Amino acid sequence: MCFLLSFLMISIPISGCTSDIEDIFGESWGVPGGLALACLRDDAYREMVVEIDHAPGYSPEPSTVSLLKQRLDQVCDKPDGIQIELTEVNFAETTTWNANKVREIGHETMDEDPQTDILRWHVIMPQGTYSDESVLGVAVDASTIALFSDSIDDSTSILNPRISAEDIENSVMVHEFGHLLGLVNLVYTSPADHEDSEHPGHSNNEDSVMYWAVETFTIGAWLGGELPTEFDQDDLNDMEGMKSGELETKDQLWRP
Repeated sequence: MCFLLSFLMISIPISGCTSDIEDIFGESWGVPGGLALACLRDDAYREMVVEIDHAPGYSPEPSTVSLLKQRLDQVCDKPDGIQIELTEVNFAETTTWNANKVREIGHETMDEDPQTDILRWHVIMPQGTYSDESVLGVAVDASTIALFSDSIDDSTSILNPRISAEDIENSVMVHEFGHLLGLVNLVYTSPADHEDSEHPGHSNNEDSVMYWAVETFTIGAWLGGELPTEFDQDDLNDMEGMKSGELETKDQLWRP
């Protein structure tokens, strides 16, 4: 990665894109990674639905939906399939978001609970920005994330006109779902030294979609080539270790 990009990234204060456990109406919605085993294994949930609720004019790119399904199919054991449902929603909040607001509105708008006979994860794509406008996406509990399209659009850079808002949305979507899958070290401890010590919960490998810079607006200045959209081998090994039981996995809302 070139020195210019490194300087830009170091100069930006980074907000974590994950959040601590939150209890809503007496029911725990868990921490990011809290339903990782439920996704990685097929013991209890043979089918999965990803609900994407978006504000009018804020629907995800078709390439983002296709890529997300491809990455989940790669790692989640769901013999009866993974379905992605898109719904247009008029969100009550249209300006500034924070983790609590994402949880509150995310839980209100989710069609069904995350754990019925089908595992359900939920994405909201609203108008407005996160309280830290450098943040492009956030995972707030075991099943809920938000992507901020206004910030994604603003993060495109004249430094690299080849990187489009669509490219950034692709990477950020997979990145946030990586957190729902427990990456990196959110609910386990990896035997590989691939967590960035200065950005906990993120990879130190710029070729991994879990690289720390993917969730911030500096990603638009990425000068090292194409944006990462894949889990690297350490990420894949960690998920396989959780699935097999080789890695102890904590804070799970379901376990075999």
